[in-house]
Amino acid sequence: MGILLMRYFLPVIFFFSLISVSEGAWRDIFQKEFLPTREKPRVEREVCIVCHDSDLIKPEYRGIPAEWRQSWHYQNGVSCRDCHGGDPKDAAKAMLPERGFVGTPKYKAVPEFCGKCHIGILQNYLESGHGKVLKTTGKGPNCVTCHGSHNIQKADIEIINEKLCATCHSYDRAKTMEASLLLTEMKIKEIDNGIKSLKAGLIPTEDDEKVLFQTHAEFRALFHTVDVNLVKDRTEEFNQRLFAIQIGVQKGFQELKFRQNFSIFIMFIFIGLAITIFLLGRRSE
Repeated sequence: MGILLMRYFLPVIFFFSLISVSEGAWRDIFQKEFLPTREKPRVEREVCIVCHDSDLIKPEYRGIPAEWRQSWHYQNGVSCRDCHGGDPKDAAKAMLPERGFVGTPKYKAVPEFCGKCHIGILQNYLESGHGKVLKTTGKGPNCVTCHGSHNIQKADIEIINEKLCATCHSYDRAKTMEASLLLTEMKIKEIDNGIKSLKAGLIPTEDDEKVLFQTHAEFRALFHTVDVNLVKDRTEEFNQRLFAIQIGVQKGFQELKFRQNFSIFIMFIFIGLAITIFLLGRRSE
């Protein structure tokens, strides 16, 4: 009887013990096989890219695809067509206005050009000192002044720096703005890292992700008012919203800890059963 138990149950026990020990391995398999993956659209073969990568284009335009491939836009599947319009599949008609081609906007029109997607930011920018100067004189800072044109990176508080801001005015006001944003930005990064850890542990995080994304987007849009007092006044509101998200993340870590402890508990049960069956087998012999 003991030999039969060892023959049929030990492999099963070993299998479950192995699952508990190699949690990372089965998690990877589960994610690859069962969880949907979001792939960015394939845009490498658009005629815009083919032309700008070739020797046919002027040298000053040839580096644009390389810059774009390093950008936050590229990482999120934003193609040339999304910003500039046109027909990305027909080289002969790619740049026709009737195909929606916009091309490079005039300096003064850049905010509306980018604001097609960044609606909240556009509204705050137009009401800011930056926006009013641009619309009045045509010389104020626009989106490209701070973010660049094609090698656009994910916005970071480090974009507020003396080298950039002092090209137009003193850095004092911008420095005060940076200080107001710093702690909130650090909290956002902390929560984001926590959500990533929970996702790696297969803890559902969709709701927290959505709320964090919306809160972060609204906070970034607020900065574009370039109104130090307004940012200070509303920072507490955003911190309260972040605190609520943080509570949800902490509950997620409690769930993750419970699962890990339960996994260890199950593993020890199977190890105990294996030892018991082994000893019974030895005794029957």
